[in-house]
This record gives sequence, C-alpha cells and structure tokens, in this order.
Amino acid sequence: MSASQPSWTAQAVAAAKNRAWLDLLFGLSIGMLGGAIQCKMLAASMSHSILLGGIFGLAFSLFVARRATTPGAGLLWGLAGALLLWFVVPTGVDLFLLRSVSSVAMLNDAQAKFPQLVACLVCLGMPVGIVLGVRGGIRTRQAQPHFRWGRALVAGGLAGTISGLAFSGWEYGGGYLPLLEGLPDFQSQARAVILHFLVALLIGSIFGILFQRDVRGYGSSMGWGLGFGIFLWFFGPLTVFPIIGRQPPDWSAEQGTALFGSLIGYIIYGFILGTVYAFLDQIWVRLFIQSDPLNREPEGLGLHFLRSVEWGGLAGLVGGLVSIPVMAATGILPRIAGLDTSFGGIRGLVIHLLVSVGIGITYGLLFRNEAISIGLGVPWGFLFGVIWWYVGPLTLLPLILTGVYDWRASAAAALFPSLIGHLIYGGATAFIFLLLERRYKRWLLLDPRIAAREQRRLRPVGTPAPALWFFALGLGVLLPILLG
Repeated sequence: MSASQPSWTAQAVAAAKNRAWLDLLFGLSIGMLGGAIQCKMLAASMSHSILLGGIFGLAFSLFVARRATTPGAGLLWGLAGALLLWFVVPTGVDLFLLRSVSSVAMLNDAQAKFPQLVACLVCLGMPVGIVLGVRGGIRTRQAQPHFRWGRALVAGGLAGTISGLAFSGWEYGGGYLPLLEGLPDFQSQARAVILHFLVALLIGSIFGILFQRDVRGYGSSMGWGLGFGIFLWFFGPLTVFPIIGRQPPDWSAEQGTALFGSLIGYIIYGFILGTVYAFLDQIWVRLFIQSDPLNREPEGLGLHFLRSVEWGGLAGLVGGLVSIPVMAATGILPRIAGLDTSFGGIRGLVIHLLVSVGIGITYGLLFRNEAISIGLGVPWGFLFGVIWWYVGPLTLLPLILTGVYDWRASAAAALFPSLIGHLIYGGATAFIFLLLERRYKRWLLLDPRIAAREQRRLRPVGTPAPALWFFALGLGVLLPILLG
C-alpha cells in the first residue's frame, strides 16, 4: 500500500502536467489561427496578427483555462479576455493611457479602432474560449452535473422561440426584425417571420447547450442572456449575416452605428431568453430530475414571493432615492413624466420613485439567493441597471409616451447620462436587498439541512460570473459612447 501510493501521486502529477501542456498547445494553435483570420479581415500585418493571437491563446491557457469548465464559461472568459486585450494592446483604445489628449481625440481614436474590437471578440475570444471550454468540460465532467442534451435543446429552443415573440406586433407591422438585421431584404414578410423564429429557435438551443451547467437562477440567467445577446450582435449582423448575403463584413464604427437598433434588439431578446430559459429549465428539473419530498424549502412559495416583493420594493425605493441627484443634475429626471409644465419635475420625481419600487420588486423576484456576499451581489445590481436602461428609457418609456420607440444611436447618446443613474440605482438596490436577505438567512442557517442546501447553491470557484460582469457591463456602457 505504501509503495503504491507514491506511484499514484506521480501518475496524477504527470497527468496534470500533460493536460497543462495540451491546454497551452490548444490555446497557442487556436490563437494563431484566429490571428491569421483577423489579419485577412482587417488587412493587417500577418506576423503581427499571428503573434498577437498566439500570445492571447497562451495567456488564456495559463491564467484562465482552469476556470473554463464548460463551453459557455469558456466563451465568456474568452470574450472578457478579448475585450481586455483591446484595451491594453498598443493598437487598442487609448482611454487609459496617461497622456495629454482631448476627450474628442480619444473618442475618435476609439471609434477608429472599433474594427479591432470586433476582430478581438470574433476571431480570438470566441474560438479560444469555446475550444478550451469544451476541453475543460471534458476534463472536469466527473465533477460537473450531468449534461442532458434533451434538457438543453428543448428548454433552450422553446425559450428562444417564446423570446422571439417579444418582437411581434409593432416590429412586424413596421417590417423590422432586429434578429435578422444585416441579412438581405426579404420580398415576403411571411418568409422573414418564419426565418426570424428559426433564428430565435437556433439561438435558444445554442444558449441551452452552452450555459446549462452555469445557470443557477433567474437573475444570473438573465445576465447570461444579456452577455450572449451582445456577443451575437458582433457575430451575426456585423460578421456572419453579410457573408451569407455574399458581402464582405463591414466592421467600421459607422456600420455599428447603422446597426445600433439591432444591438438593442439583441440585448432585449437576450435578457428575455435568459429569464424564460431559467423558468423552463427549473420546470424540467422538477419534472424529470429532482424529486426530494423530505428536504423541503424552509418557507412556502407564497411567503417566498411576499418576502421577495417586500425586500425588492424597499431596496428599489432606496436605490431610486440614491440615484435622484445624478438624474436631476443631468436633466433626465424632469423628463421622466413626459411633461413640459412647471410641475413636470415634481411629477417626474414621484413617477421615478414609483418606477424604482416596481423595478426593485422585479429585482427581488429574479435575484433571490443569487449571491452570498455583498461584493458578489452588487455587480449583479449594476448589470440589472444596464438592462433596465436599454429596456426602460430606450424602449418602454418612448412606447408608453409616444407609441413608438427610438433605437437610434443618437437617441442612446442623448440618454447616456441616465445610464449612470441606472448603474447607481442597480448597485444601491442590490446592496440594500442583500442586507435584508442576509439578515433573514442568519437564523435559517441554524438548521443543518438548510445550511447544507445553501452550501450547494454556492457558485463554484470556476464560475464565469466575473467575466460576464466585465464583458456585459463594459460593452453595455462603452457601445453607446463609441457608436452614439
């Protein structure tokens, strides 16, 4: 026994070294291949592009590959790494360089480097992340929950189809389908609608395949959908759809501005997809996988709902109060009511607080049990604030007040100050909600069964949530600036 133990240890160490070398080889080769494709797309230097791709692949393999335990996690880590690469490479954006340049010059330089951003995401971040994520999923399959293809395809495809219904009515009436933006014009509206739902079905199925093991609740799944929607805008309308139409992809900032409406469409579709998928996935788990009548929840469904509404409403009210100074200083608050009278500001304030309470309630219902600490919960609040900026001021509020929406980049630029207010609101709402939730959980954790259940709900070390926060928050805030 004592002689065989070192042998097993030596074999484990040797296997780990072999896996590390294979990860480096995969990362280097895929990164160099992506660099070569990037060179062709940007008409850049071949040696420079391949070298940059190889360095990215090696860095990803060394520092992130162990966290890429699923294809979806690998994709998000790859996209976050590609966005970081765009910020730090010498040819990237100069927002963080300490030199004396005007803000206009920095903005013009960032817009000129927009094609490099698309290339980093599509040619480097996506392939390197997915390949090493698939490899990581195979390597850790024994420690991961069992993957079920039927669950991914049925729940994901159905969620994608249902989410496609969000664009029925006024989009169909105007002949505008944001999921198909970038494809050639269709002579028949019926064909366009059929293709729209086929694309929605395909996106939903891919979402289920990529993120089945990463989705743990409604709120985080909504965030996963947001990040996936932003990436699909770069991959679809800006890259693949022009190729399908036998046109060279146009990665310029001007083309991004022209397609900005479809970006908002993909964002709205993505967060709806994530929310619906979480609901359908939980139904699938309850019906076909999970059956535990002994270890029941510590509170009934009705009490759970009421507590979430109560805490979310109170947190939303505090978030609305905290965001008032920014909303008022930027001139957004008086316009919330849609009035030009002398009472517009007061009425806007009241409406702002009422809307804040309502949105806070949705946060309480979606993000219950999503974070174990304030440090891990507040970023979800920031992401929630970004989502509601795209859904609220850019979509729902214009529809309520005027009956039409305005998804132009110029409209987003005009409303950009309110995005800062939404970020502050989301962070403050998450902070207050987590304080209330943690206070309630203290006495629940005295029960060993409940403590064990809460421990199982914790996200593993390899969670791609930080990558999602960086990617979705970074581009959710940056794109209106670059393209507006």
